[in-house]
Amino acid sequence: MDPLENPYTPNAGAKPPVLVGRTDELASFKLLLGRLARGRSEQSMIITGLRGVGKTVLLGAFRKEAISAEWAVIDIEVSKHNDGDFRRQLAVEFRKALLEISPRAKWTDRARRAAGVLRSFTVSVDPEGKFTAGFDVEPVEGQADSGQLGVDLTDLFLAVGEAAQDHKTGLVLLFDEVQFLSKVQLEALIAALHKTVQRELPITMVGAGLPQIVELAGEAKSYSERLFKFPKIGMLDDEDAIEAITRPALNSGVVFEDDATTQAVHLTGGYPYFLQEMGSAVWNLAEDNTITVQDVIDAHRYVEEKLDGSFFRVRLDRTTELEQAYLRAMAQLGPEPQLASDVATLLNRTSQQVGPTRSQLIDKGLLYTPNHGYAAFTVPHFDRFMIRAVPELSVPELRQRRGRHAAT
Repeated sequence: MDPLENPYTPNAGAKPPVLVGRTDELASFKLLLGRLARGRSEQSMIITGLRGVGKTVLLGAFRKEAISAEWAVIDIEVSKHNDGDFRRQLAVEFRKALLEISPRAKWTDRARRAAGVLRSFTVSVDPEGKFTAGFDVEPVEGQADSGQLGVDLTDLFLAVGEAAQDHKTGLVLLFDEVQFLSKVQLEALIAALHKTVQRELPITMVGAGLPQIVELAGEAKSYSERLFKFPKIGMLDDEDAIEAITRPALNSGVVFEDDATTQAVHLTGGYPYFLQEMGSAVWNLAEDNTITVQDVIDAHRYVEEKLDGSFFRVRLDRTTELEQAYLRAMAQLGPEPQLASDVATLLNRTSQQVGPTRSQLIDKGLLYTPNHGYAAFTVPHFDRFMIRAVPELSVPELRQRRGRHAAT
């Protein structure tokens, strides 16, 4: 079939042609905006899930909803920045947001004050005032100028929140890849948001990240579980997965045979990104407007090769020899969360010896800890890939480090 007419979107963060299985999360976000607009309190959200389940897509849907409600939006994909770079990034985004809340010609006293607080927030990283160029305001002395990120960000949140309230609008902060925030940065954001809740201001933060975010947020601030909802999204159930893969084709006059649909859902495990890859591949391989089981089987070979060469491989290539062995040992034990001591036994080491390796894999976003002592893959089907990519478990020799045993 014509590849130009291919309706599927196997791309990072790309909106699928049919967004299914996320009705509850969308409804929660609409409720959040609606209650804040009425001056009422509602918990913010941090969406958690594995790679490829549609967290970024969901944030995009939230952004569209916020814009439709005429709220300002700050949309950030988090990278591992030091606090200075993080402050610069926020300064640029808050400048745009303040102008979305109101053009300068219509600023109230609170909006002008918010511009001054923003100027104070940037002084330490932008003494020449480039980030607030055109505002023609002086820094507000004693506000957002302490040099402590948590204190200064709280001042900024409150000032911009009051400006938004004056202009009968609000501000939504969308943070993707929240797990890459440092503890200080996450703590600062949570503390600032907490203060806006206490002041009944129309600001909310919605984040998305890997499953360890729930634990990280709790470690940053003990009240996080009361400040946020933590909806977890994962694979689609059979009904939604069937709709996700068949309706785009049907809308273009192409039909999946029932057995072909069943096979496609089985092979992809119902994971949204894999469904898009399967749909795209089978569209390009099918010879007419009826997709058969054989078409799906042929497409699966192509999809597997593509994922192995990119989606999976790019993650494995960032690992050391021992980290690779750790992942391979986990894969040998199965796709479920694995006990650290069981993995260590396969590697002929103690849990203490491989503890740093496990921590490094968590830091790289390849593993997360669903329960104490356990680790699991952050990427669906990664265990299958490891078996294909590394057919035999090869364990590096244990080397001596300064007179005592350690895994290196």
